[in-house]
Amino acid sequence: MYAVGGWEGVPHEWLLPRVAAVVHHGGAGTLGAAFRAGRPQLCCPFGMDQPFWARRAHALGVATEPLAVRRLTSARLARQIRELLSGPTYRERAGALSERVHAEDGVGCAVRELEALALRTPSRPPR
Repeated sequence: MYAVGGWEGVPHEWLLPRVAAVVHHGGAGTLGAAFRAGRPQLCCPFGMDQPFWARRAHALGVATEPLAVRRLTSARLARQIRELLSGPTYRERAGALSERVHAEDGVGCAVRELEALALRTPSRPPR
């Protein structure tokens, strides 16, 4: 994704619905875009929060077991891509997760929570 992503690259929202699967670093942004696109994933985390998100995608059944960059070889990568694409399971689970994500009203929920917090918070700081 880095080669085509980033600030001036191809938008995830355009690209990901056009691919069979997404192989990426396991970052939250790419992971979320793949969730929305309903695409199965292979995550190759290398730092920060990426291992956490890669394990989460695997636990949800939309990604193969994470393949750490330090263990990455062409043979392992090919094996996991074949696993990802060989049957309908990952694709079906990714599609179902996409439907759930699209059904959520994340902005509306956040607005309601912020409004409730504002109503509970004094308008003037205590002295």
